[in-house]
Amino acid sequence: MTHLTEHSLVQSGRSAAFATACVRGGVAAGLGVGALAVLVIVAWISSPFPDSGAGGALHLAAGLWLLAHGVELVRTDTLGGLPAPLGVVPLLTTALPVWLVFRTARSTLDPADETSPRPSPAGALGAVSGGYLLVAAVIVVYSESGPLPADLVTAGLWLPGVVLGAAGAGVWTALGRPLPGREEAAAALRGAGSGLLALLAGGAVLAGTSLVWHAGAARASYEGIAGEWSGRVALALLVLALLPNAAVWAAAYGLGPGVALGTGALATPLGLVGDPAVPPFPLLAALPPEGRGGWPQWAAAAVPLVAAVVLGRSVGRSTGTGPARETALAALGAAWASGAAVAVLAGAAGGPLGSGRLLAFGPVWWQAGAAAVLWGVAVGLPTALAVRAWGRRVPRPKRPKAPKPPKQPKAAKAQEPALAAAAPAPGAAPIPLDFDFSLNGPSGPSGLEDLDEDEGYVPYDYLPASWESPSASPAPPAPRPAPAPRPDTEPPRPSATAGAEREGEPEADA
Repeated sequence: MTHLTEHSLVQSGRSAAFATACVRGGVAAGLGVGALAVLVIVAWISSPFPDSGAGGALHLAAGLWLLAHGVELVRTDTLGGLPAPLGVVPLLTTALPVWLVFRTARSTLDPADETSPRPSPAGALGAVSGGYLLVAAVIVVYSESGPLPADLVTAGLWLPGVVLGAAGAGVWTALGRPLPGREEAAAALRGAGSGLLALLAGGAVLAGTSLVWHAGAARASYEGIAGEWSGRVALALLVLALLPNAAVWAAAYGLGPGVALGTGALATPLGLVGDPAVPPFPLLAALPPEGRGGWPQWAAAAVPLVAAVVLGRSVGRSTGTGPARETALAALGAAWASGAAVAVLAGAAGGPLGSGRLLAFGPVWWQAGAAAVLWGVAVGLPTALAVRAWGRRVPRPKRPKAPKPPKQPKAAKAQEPALAAAAPAPGAAPIPLDFDFSLNGPSGPSGLEDLDEDEGYVPYDYLPASWESPSASPAPPAPRPAPAPRPDTEPPRPSATAGAEREGEPEADA
């Protein structure tokens, strides 16, 4: 019974956590809509000649929120009366809803209280996405009654894809960002990410350089569109939101396929062909001029070249310890993954701006993705193999240098001439050295016989002390033998003192 009770408590706790995650997903969607609604209402209030009331401002905020998720809008208030599609997504506005979904999914699996129940990763993904999409469905229905209704086909495709992708990224981050178990798969993902970042950074630099180069035309376009200060602020915010689009366009331009400027017009590094249908806008002033391209346009190819080198370097360093086959497979996988990401970004950054010739505007997604794959295979694969080979080289051992002889002091240098002068000449006869090591003196035997005649001579006393072993204790000196009595001398007589001493001693018998 206790086990069943605990199990039921756990199940109820997980159900409550699932419901909480669903509610948090809906709150994230509401925060995104509310942030855009505040900006639109502020612009409506500050406008001196508003076209509609507060309801129109709210419908505009709902349309912009859906456009930020990749949903195409339909303009009904056109001059010709025909509906015109609007599908160019300001990518900077996409950052806010994507970040809200990502943060909600991550915090659902990583709560502050470790003891509180939490849903499973799949449950958190479904709950957060479900709550968010419920609010999105209400906004889609609400937009149908406004001037910018949502296209239901793109709403059913892009909106769930963006939400599931952002929530999946949050769950993956909460789990510690695990990578596939195979080394080449993880290396391919890292290489694709590095190459994509390098490509977008290069595109941003290229777009900024071209915009500065055409600063005069961009300023004239900006002043011609917006007259009042409120309109200038709104136009500046729109330009800021489209800056990531400009980076993607420049990257697609450098990749080779170029950017479509309407139906029948294409801008590539080789030149601009066709009759472009470019509306007046400050960012579009950075487009290249018509005609054949020169070295400034050809220099745009350096952007994908550097990105492919970065991709190959990352793969080569990640798989440097494995065989060459793994490095090649990882480089190919990174090229395909990078191409898929470029295709998605190109599809989101471009789209229709109206009807007629403005139906095709921006980079073509499949062409940009295919070009990114070709750059990765043609440049990234050899770079990865070269980096791997360079990392596996065996360095040659360096020979140690011979030590320099020590410098002689000045005194020794001064003595060298004197020593050279004192040295004998090469032809001179050597000086004889005559040392007498014999025991005979100049006048005969040195006196060993005399030493033998000395009564107190002991040969051991004449040996040097260093010959003795330091560990051995010194031996007591040998007693000298008593000299033999001579025949011509008398034996010694006992003295009176000796007799007295003998008389004083007690006898042994007593």
